[in-house]
Amino acid sequence: MALEVPYRALGKTGEKVSAIGLGGWHLGLPTVSEDLAIRLIRTALDRGLNFLDNSWDYFNGLSELRMGKALRDGYRKKAFLMTKIDGRSKKEAASQIEQSLLRLQTDTIDLLQHHEVLRFEDPNRIFDEDGAHAAMLDARRAGKIRFIGFTGHKDPHIHLYMLDVARENGFHFDTVQMPLNVMDAHFRSFGKLVVPRLVEEGIGILGMKSMANGIILKSKIVTPIECLHYALSLPTSVVITGVDSMKILNQAFTALRTFPKFTDADRAALLDRTRKAAAKGRWEPFKTSSIFDGTASTPKWLGEEPARLQRIMPQ
Repeated sequence: MALEVPYRALGKTGEKVSAIGLGGWHLGLPTVSEDLAIRLIRTALDRGLNFLDNSWDYFNGLSELRMGKALRDGYRKKAFLMTKIDGRSKKEAASQIEQSLLRLQTDTIDLLQHHEVLRFEDPNRIFDEDGAHAAMLDARRAGKIRFIGFTGHKDPHIHLYMLDVARENGFHFDTVQMPLNVMDAHFRSFGKLVVPRLVEEGIGILGMKSMANGIILKSKIVTPIECLHYALSLPTSVVITGVDSMKILNQAFTALRTFPKFTDADRAALLDRTRKAAAKGRWEPFKTSSIFDGTASTPKWLGEEPARLQRIMPQ
């Protein structure tokens, strides 16, 4: 019998998604076999988690390929499928969309997101007339994608700027993804700066890095369940967590089962406990370094700069 999973509204989309979603990055790890990856995805779906996260660039497409295989045999209909692209140019974005569709073995991706909006120039490149957003709109008109969002992990002010640029271009995002964890609340906080605006605008909030790939746990201050409970206590539509074993998948279900016992007092105690350790961003290196920035290490994924800039540059 499937464990009951709470579902939450995904912004104004009309969709309901599981309060915890299955992260895609871990599915491509060398320590995770293809058979295990498929079993993790199908077990999660069978037990009620419907939100699946992925990205065009995870392990050179391996995570998407494995997810595509897992979604055969009727499993696609159980999933709300999300993936991300890195392309900033219309040409590169369109190419990456097609590759993701092929790998995921689907005609339609439920949610496609601009990945790693980490630099203040990213929003301008994306919304340029020859930018990635034009490719996303084309794909949506063609029925290849349903909803559009963006992600980033560097600085909440960049997220706010992306929302401003979207508004200037007459566009309302369906979702926004960002780090939401017990350390974020004290340093360059997405929870304090971005979440209120998303709530006000009815945009679905996707929480990630609740444990920062285990880095936060190395502080010895919080447990995995506490990390998940904190993220779930925010106005998130879904908290995405990486899963590389059945033990970790079961941990996610334990967090959901025990979450109703998590109180405001528990939340306040967690914030008090983490305040000193979090103050300088030590446990959130994705904000203070480039080691989490795939598009920094592989800038070719972004594609060419806008044509209008190329025309005015000195030859």
